[in-house]
Amino acid sequence: MSEPANPGIRRAIAGDAAAIARVHVDTWRTTYRDIVSEEYLAKLSYEERESLWRRVVTDPKQFTFVAEEAGRIVGFANGGRNRGSEAEYSGELYAVYLLEAHQQRGVGLRLTVAVAQELMKTSMRSMIVWVLKDNPACGFYRKLGGKQVGSKVMVLGDRTLEEIAFGWTDIRDLLRFEGERPHA
Repeated sequence: MSEPANPGIRRAIAGDAAAIARVHVDTWRTTYRDIVSEEYLAKLSYEERESLWRRVVTDPKQFTFVAEEAGRIVGFANGGRNRGSEAEYSGELYAVYLLEAHQQRGVGLRLTVAVAQELMKTSMRSMIVWVLKDNPACGFYRKLGGKQVGSKVMVLGDRTLEEIAFGWTDIRDLLRFEGERPHA
C-alpha cells in the first residue's frame, strides 16, 4: 500500500476559517482527550472557533498557514510576535494542529518551518512555543532542537494543567530540519 500524498502548505485566507475551525476542534478532541476534561472538549464549538479564525486569519500582526490535501484543509499553524514576557524570544509559534490521520508524516514540521521562515522574514530571529506538558507534541519540539525554557500553570475547565515552553534562540537551528521527518 502506498503512503498518502503529502499535503501542500500555503498561506491561509479568510475563506479558510471554517475549515481551520473544524481542524482546531477535532484535533483538540483527539489530542487532549486524556488531558482535558470530556465536558470541556464537548463544549468546543465549530462556530465559535470559526469566528475566532476569521479574526486571526485577517490580523496583519499574525500569519497562518494551512496544510491542504485534495482541496481539504487537514492542518494549520500560526504565529507572530511573542505575546509573553520572555525577552530573548522575539517570535512565537502560537499553534500547530493536524488531524490525527495526517500526523507522523512530516506535515507538522513543514507547517512549523513555514511559521519560522515567516518570522525570519519579519526580522524575528528567535521563537518560543507553549505546549501542555502532557501533549505528545513535546517530543516533536525536543527533536527539533527546542530547549525547555519555562513553565506555567493554566486552568482549562475543571482542570489545572501545566504548560511548558520550548525555545530556539536562533530559528536557523530549527530550519535545518526542513525536509526531514522528526516524529514525536
